[in-house]
Amino acid sequence: MGGDKNALDRLIPLVQPELHQIARRFMAGERAGHSMQATALVNEAYMKLVGVNRMNWQSRTHFLAVAATLMRRILVDHARAKRYQKRGGGAQKTTLPDDLVIPQPGRDLVALDDALQALAKIDERKSRVVEMKFFGGSSIEEIAAFLKVSPDTVMRDWRLAKAWLLREMRGDTGSSEKSDGKKAKRPNS
Repeated sequence: MGGDKNALDRLIPLVQPELHQIARRFMAGERAGHSMQATALVNEAYMKLVGVNRMNWQSRTHFLAVAATLMRRILVDHARAKRYQKRGGGAQKTTLPDDLVIPQPGRDLVALDDALQALAKIDERKSRVVEMKFFGGSSIEEIAAFLKVSPDTVMRDWRLAKAWLLREMRGDTGSSEKSDGKKAKRPNS
């Protein structure tokens, strides 16, 4: 499918229900009355996907992971713009649930995104596992096949990444990497 916009147009109707499911999962974590709806989020992601040149879609899982990442970026950008407009008003301290399931209302997507970006700097694969499982809704087996690792490796990455993100978002000091430049400790492999 590399770079063929007609192929993307043929693919979208096939994965539309899954895209809406991903968007609903994201929107479930937003406050009531959020100015963006799930359908608008899917449409924004589609517009960004159309603008992607020369993408070589490796699988359905790859496509959905990219779409989920785009949706997360759209919501984070939206939240940052709102926060900028309010000059910091309404910012909340956020915690992650121990099992990182569907986000709950009031979760600070910006804080989660910042923590996930910090994780990606020190361990890209663990970051991808979180994106694909938490945001994309991919199964352990789908992630393992996409990343070309065993399901056990994905499970280990998932557990370590959850613990690292939870510690990072709680603001625990110690060996985790912070945006202020403190020395990072790689999550155990």
